[in-house]
Amino acid sequence: MKPEVSVIIPTYNTSAYISRSIESALGQTLKNIEVIVVDDASTDNTLEVVRRFTDERLKVFVNPKNLGAGGTRNRAIKEAKGNWIAVLDSDDWYAPQRLERLVQLAYQENADMIADDLYLIKDGEEHPWSTLIKESEESISTIKQIEPVYFVATDVYGKQGLHLGISKPLFKREFLIREDIQYDATIKVAEDFWLALTCLVRGARFFLVPEAYYFYLARLGSLVYTDKVIRLAQNCQATLTFIEKEQIQSQSPDLKDALLANYQILKRHLAYYLVIEPLKKKQWLKAFKTMLYNPYFFLHLCLNIPSIVNRRIQFYLFGNKAAYDIFYSTKKQREISNVTPKVSGKNL
Repeated sequence: MKPEVSVIIPTYNTSAYISRSIESALGQTLKNIEVIVVDDASTDNTLEVVRRFTDERLKVFVNPKNLGAGGTRNRAIKEAKGNWIAVLDSDDWYAPQRLERLVQLAYQENADMIADDLYLIKDGEEHPWSTLIKESEESISTIKQIEPVYFVATDVYGKQGLHLGISKPLFKREFLIREDIQYDATIKVAEDFWLALTCLVRGARFFLVPEAYYFYLARLGSLVYTDKVIRLAQNCQATLTFIEKEQIQSQSPDLKDALLANYQILKRHLAYYLVIEPLKKKQWLKAFKTMLYNPYFFLHLCLNIPSIVNRRIQFYLFGNKAAYDIFYSTKKQREISNVTPKVSGKNL
């Protein structure tokens, strides 16, 4: 029988977490599913852990070389047979009723994509500290259709907002095939954001359910801990590439404006961290030279002094590193420390 949902779990060196992810997928109240794990050439014993499972619904594939998040997810999607594709990061997990509930609502709303709220939970803790919608301060109490401009305008780097770029929608597999949509394997950050936006631009009906059924773990070793300068530069380039590739300029002026507004904010943050990162490494001369050629550094510093002070207070006085950085620091709102809103991808 054809599975209703294909749960795809890309993994790389997550042996300490992968069992919980697989168990949560196999333990869904919706039983007609398949779970596809693709190991991205892990160097730890992740594959050994995965192969301990004997459920016939579990399918395991191994990349001969490391492809990264986008390439690994694309392979998993290619192997999928379900009506719906559900992405699960290998250190996250589902509530038991998640798939049954979202599939029911997807058919009810004639959706091409459907996502739920996210529980935000720190590594080593038993209970979430908040949810994505709660931290956004958006008022969403009933199922809401998401439009492209709203999706972009509420996912601005470094600012409080809904940040649906880190949500984990179910995708109608038929829609992805018809529109020939897949992850851009050349993008190393925010893969989920750009895939979801591509679907929206191509006409996908995307709905957000205000209940949380997905547990989103913030942990050390995730992608948000990589160099901010690299991430910001890649996000800037990805924004310009997307506008050109999807012909946004001629087809949707409002969406183009929203993307360009985000791009300007990314550029200011990039200029700032081009100075800050060398300072952290005590590369004084490099920092000074970069400062002289980056007027945006001074602008960003002046505009963000209140938030910088607040972040230090949150961390040093209250030890609230995750709660603050996930949504107000530089990037992800997402995970835990030193993040900036647009990294949706973690180390697999």
